[in-house]
Amino acid sequence: MNRCVLLRASLLLSLLCVCARVLVELRGSSLTPPGRVREPAVTVATDAATARTHRRRIPRWKIELEPWAAEPRGVQEEARRFLGYISTPQVSCERPASVPPVFDREDHGSWALCLDHRFSLAQRIASKHCRVYSLRLAADDDRLERMLAGSGCEVHCFDPSLRSAHLQEEHMWLHRLSVDWRDPNPDRLHTHTHSRRKIKDILNSFGHRQVDVLKLDLESAEWKVLENLVLERVLDSLGLLLLELHLHWPGFEVGGDEPSVIRYWFSLLRELERAHYRLYHSYSDPNKPRLILHRNIQNASSSFVLGWVNTRFVPQG
Repeated sequence: MNRCVLLRASLLLSLLCVCARVLVELRGSSLTPPGRVREPAVTVATDAATARTHRRRIPRWKIELEPWAAEPRGVQEEARRFLGYISTPQVSCERPASVPPVFDREDHGSWALCLDHRFSLAQRIASKHCRVYSLRLAADDDRLERMLAGSGCEVHCFDPSLRSAHLQEEHMWLHRLSVDWRDPNPDRLHTHTHSRRKIKDILNSFGHRQVDVLKLDLESAEWKVLENLVLERVLDSLGLLLLELHLHWPGFEVGGDEPSVIRYWFSLLRELERAHYRLYHSYSDPNKPRLILHRNIQNASSSFVLGWVNTRFVPQG
């Protein structure tokens, strides 16, 4: 008899628990607006910063190509848009009165720094906390690098033509290393007299989170190296980007007909703008041939030096 009573009490208690659960669920659903899915108990952060972080984790395999300049697709239309874009600065960088004359552009050729106090480079140089990367191929003009090193910046030059693996001068390190845009082939790691590495790998191996100035003078390899900087999201780590463009041929591993090549060039530079970079300096070299893709187009030079400033760059440390 006692067992029967206990069994009935247990069943009744279980029934009451189920009813209470159903009542709670019904009350919760009545507070949810029609047509809206009820959120789980654990709150999921959906702010803009978290969304940007999530996007950074998704690898990119190619850049976004801009629409064609005009229909029908032609080299003249693409070249007109591209040349107009690289010849029109988007921001003006004022040189503060407190900056020494050594930073004038005439002292280091066609390369120009953005020392406007709206951005961080002038303050970083003054505090001797600036870091500079120079990627080059047997470059004979290193006035800018030496000037920055003499000002107290930590300057790293990467050049496969160096005789020694590593050389050090005052505030200046020379590395016999090729900057590549591809992952190294394991079968060829021991066949080169110098290493080939991507910028992201160099930063990680040196323990450098940021670079205040990145200078690219790579004799037509700049397009694919720049594309790698975009795809691997290295641009956020850079304050200033100095870039020499060589337009006489498409560049290493850049394929397609002439309109497609120029469209690719334009699209790649537009990726910089989407990453909050703004063009502040454009120099057309009058001493270089007037050839773009082996033809004279608008009598434009085959060589340009561009300066881009990252307007969202915040130095750390």
